[in-house]
Amino acid sequence: MPNPLHHLLNSRPHLLADGALGTNLFAMGLATGEAPELWNIDHPQRIAELAQQFIDAGSEILLTNSFGGTRYRLKLHQAEHRVHELNRAAAQILRQQVAASGREIVVAGSMGPTGELFAPSGTLTRAPAYAAFQAQANALKEGGVDVLWVETMSSCEETEVACEAAASTGLPVVYTMSLDTNGRTMMGVTPAELVQLGTQLEHPPGACGTNCGVGASEVVAAIINMKNAADQQRIQTVLVAKANCGIPEYIDGKIVYNGTPDLMARYAQLAADAGARIIGGCCGTTPAHIAAMREALDGYQAGDKPDLATIEQELGEISRGARALLAGESGGGTAGNRSRRPSRRGVREV
Repeated sequence: MPNPLHHLLNSRPHLLADGALGTNLFAMGLATGEAPELWNIDHPQRIAELAQQFIDAGSEILLTNSFGGTRYRLKLHQAEHRVHELNRAAAQILRQQVAASGREIVVAGSMGPTGELFAPSGTLTRAPAYAAFQAQANALKEGGVDVLWVETMSSCEETEVACEAAASTGLPVVYTMSLDTNGRTMMGVTPAELVQLGTQLEHPPGACGTNCGVGASEVVAAIINMKNAADQQRIQTVLVAKANCGIPEYIDGKIVYNGTPDLMARYAQLAADAGARIIGGCCGTTPAHIAAMREALDGYQAGDKPDLATIEQELGEISRGARALLAGESGGGTAGNRSRRPSRRGVREV
């Protein structure tokens, strides 16, 4: 029997993923600095409620509440000994909601970065990182996920280790990186290098792409760059776009994203035009935004790749670096193995 992700990709032109977890959990009472993963045990009904809201909005892929579920992240909350318990519970909650829905929905096990730096920039080495990711992946599999979803990565090295550890479970693996520094990740990886990474993995990914970052316009530009690179190198891959809901603004002591449901609906269509087949939202994206994206994608026939003027007119300004990449200017060098500045992408405001 085919994996649900593969089955849905073979039967539908686009799959709609979910939106933000953190943003919506904060609205449900999660305190600043509190680990969302603890709610899988302390408040499972709230996690289930949010999942149901995304199901009702039309999501076909749901990510588990386990972004910070490695022992490295949980250690910040004195919960490093609870990796198995918290990740398994995260998967079980969604598995139950999907079963009750009667719909075919993919349960994806979210695996975020450790927050540590690999040597020589830091002290983390491959073996302990692999062990940490593998422990998380095994727990998510035991809880019932269909696919393991490595997300918000910045370096090729950590992405590779996480993907190989996830693949050791036998489940399909998806990876996404956060492009937020002039069209590159904080560790300098370009969209083209992001796609090429998949060809270097021992186990080819089920999909790859980008999430989080700066805003919807940058994500659409990145997808165009990924699709161009894949076509030029004859790489067959499914592309993922999960953009933040507009641009964050600090209002009355809180981070607020300015993207409207209409903007995110148009983003979904432009992302499809750019070449993405899995489309969702990241930071700031609520079930209301996802519902608008569902309506925008239903029956939508993807058209030609949007040009720079269209993207900026519809979604907002694109950075100079992303513009250069769209124009075919590489910026020189191979970014995948260089560290231009330390990254602490272990924490995501979602």
